[in-house]
Amino acid sequence: MPKEFIVAIELGSSKMTGIAGKKNLDGSIQVLACVKEDASACIRKGVVYNIDKTAQCLTNIISRLEKQLKTGITQVYVGVGGQSIRSIRNLISKDLPGETLVTQEMVIELMDANRNMKYPDQEILDAAVQEYKVDSQFQLDPVGIQCSRIEGNFLNILQRRTFNKNLNKCFETANINIAELYLAPLALADSVLTEAEKRSGCALVDLGADTTTVSVYSKNILRHLAVIPLGSNNITKDIASLQMEESDAEKMKLKYASAFTDNNDIDNNMKYSIDQDRQVEVRKFIEIVEGRLEEIIANVWCQVPEDYCDKLLGGIILTGGGSNMKDIEKAFQNYTHIDKIRIAKFVIQTINSNIAEVNAHDGRMNTVLGLLAKGDINCAGSEINPNGDLFSTQRPQQQETPEQRRARQATEIPAGVIRTADEIRRAEEEAQRKKEEEERIAREKAEEEAREEARIRKENSFWNKAFKGLKEFGKKMVEEEE
Repeated sequence: MPKEFIVAIELGSSKMTGIAGKKNLDGSIQVLACVKEDASACIRKGVVYNIDKTAQCLTNIISRLEKQLKTGITQVYVGVGGQSIRSIRNLISKDLPGETLVTQEMVIELMDANRNMKYPDQEILDAAVQEYKVDSQFQLDPVGIQCSRIEGNFLNILQRRTFNKNLNKCFETANINIAELYLAPLALADSVLTEAEKRSGCALVDLGADTTTVSVYSKNILRHLAVIPLGSNNITKDIASLQMEESDAEKMKLKYASAFTDNNDIDNNMKYSIDQDRQVEVRKFIEIVEGRLEEIIANVWCQVPEDYCDKLLGGIILTGGGSNMKDIEKAFQNYTHIDKIRIAKFVIQTINSNIAEVNAHDGRMNTVLGLLAKGDINCAGSEINPNGDLFSTQRPQQQETPEQRRARQATEIPAGVIRTADEIRRAEEEAQRKKEEEERIAREKAEEEAREEARIRKENSFWNKAFKGLKEFGKKMVEEEE
């Protein structure tokens, strides 16, 4: 009997991470395997730009996981992030006759109208309902309220259509089934933020290698999402401008860099060693690191909508590899004047593992663990023959049909889940069927009205009235003769 486990893959801005784990009855997760692949040659700022190389990385991830698990993998959960993701507000309104009682069907109609919005070269990945305006009152649930006008306020999360297609193409090329596509920032938020933080208002900042993701929450609702094309690698490149290799700059960053240093604590005569022969002035090094970091923080703060800047009672939560920099909280406090800063080193779920990277609790694994926690269907296939070809670079066709969930309508898909190509196709077919049905009904109604109009016109015509008159006159004459 095959094992049961869930597999998640995160396509990060510098590395691709694959993880397999099993959910226990007590709600905890046992991590069974974890592998990483360098994705710098095929993914930039979280976006696929080389399909073949990305597919090869995915194949390597699956093969290595299968080797560790000694079991085939039928499907995977995938996190979608990257530079092109952004959010935009949209308002859909509908006038109602008189005092109409709002029904669930009316709400779904607004949601569908929003989902069908077209943006140039962009695709709606997800839509977060902000609130409904019923006449002049704001409501989270308008069903059952009488009104003459209803407005739906939505936060649409967009991605470049090309990038989304490229991602799906990579998995098709690698012959890997996708169990579910998740918005990685939302999966991360659900795994590191508390209910109190989401409710009272907070900003989650994921400091990655090439990108920084900002998610703003208030009253348990996502209010804004943006991905900034700046990350900790930009600091490394700036340090490398001091005439050194990037590998040496990375080592110096990890060893010496601090997000904030008091001016009185800087020794102008002190120098840091690059290698045995070269040194760099401490003040110059500090100015480079803090200068770039201040730019990142400034861009982060610009992404917090003005309406929420003074309402972040839950504070700012930092995570990701960049959150490990010394005194990072102090740097954010100085710029944003938000005193409540928390570093989310690990997810809120109970994770059991003997893997060092998972147990490091340094924020780097939070997103992929969040994706793993979202999984709810088995990804395990048959046991692998240990005598098989372990060095094959081509994955065989899956012989078994993976466990699938029932087909869902667009309005049934949970927040953070991106519709698959099949679900989009079914939604388009349903919309086309609905449109054709409406056109048929309208056509039949128009034909019926035309027939009725012709009948009335005929009845009111001169000859018809004359004929009726003669008929009545003849009838009267017959009656008189009798």
